[in-house]
Amino acid sequence: MLPSQKDPLNYLVNIIFERKFEALSQKYLNGKMIDIGCGEKPYKTMLAKYIGAHIGVDHHDCSHDQTNIDLFGSAYSIPVDNNSFDSAICTAVLEHLEEPEQAIRECFRVLKNDGFAIYSVPFIWHLHEEPRDFFRYSTYGLQHLFQKSGFKIIEIAPLSGFAVTFIQLHLYLAKGKLDKGLFKTLGIFKAYLYLCTKLGLFLHQYDNSKQLTWMYTVVAQKTATPLVQTA
Repeated sequence: MLPSQKDPLNYLVNIIFERKFEALSQKYLNGKMIDIGCGEKPYKTMLAKYIGAHIGVDHHDCSHDQTNIDLFGSAYSIPVDNNSFDSAICTAVLEHLEEPEQAIRECFRVLKNDGFAIYSVPFIWHLHEEPRDFFRYSTYGLQHLFQKSGFKIIEIAPLSGFAVTFIQLHLYLAKGKLDKGLFKTLGIFKAYLYLCTKLGLFLHQYDNSKQLTWMYTVVAQKTATPLVQTA
């Protein structure tokens, strides 16, 4: 089940991300794929038609259900040989890593030449999974990190403008006020959530204030000749 199907509070941002992620996956993912920080593999069903094998790596202390973890390791140390995977994904993980450059270099190591990696990383978002929440990333910071690690940048894309970012963060605040007591009994927050989500999806079509996105997607390629030294 995709996140948008089981998480009404985040439906607005999840559905926008899933549409973009599937389009990128269809274009860039193939073969044997590593899912770095896989958790419960929420995109397993979506990706099955584009790849040959979906290998998830996560650590033993992962707070999610560990049923779908294939390799126990970390983003810094994936227990496989160099050039083991045709493609890679890493969704909403980089902000939780103390040493993001080290993790990107590890992805570079395990990818085959010409393989693509797809990342999603937040820009404007609330603290979450505390205390393991360390960074937010601009398009320029992402470009610097990936190129420094040897990758060729194919695309860095903002997923929304101000309207979606504002509405989604507002819903987190509103939940604390409206999703309790009589308001919860009367279903007021549920109705408010529905209306705000619909409004956000409508405004998203026309909002070009991309410098206020909540998240970026990154597509990077490991080229046969690295752009910089990776050691």
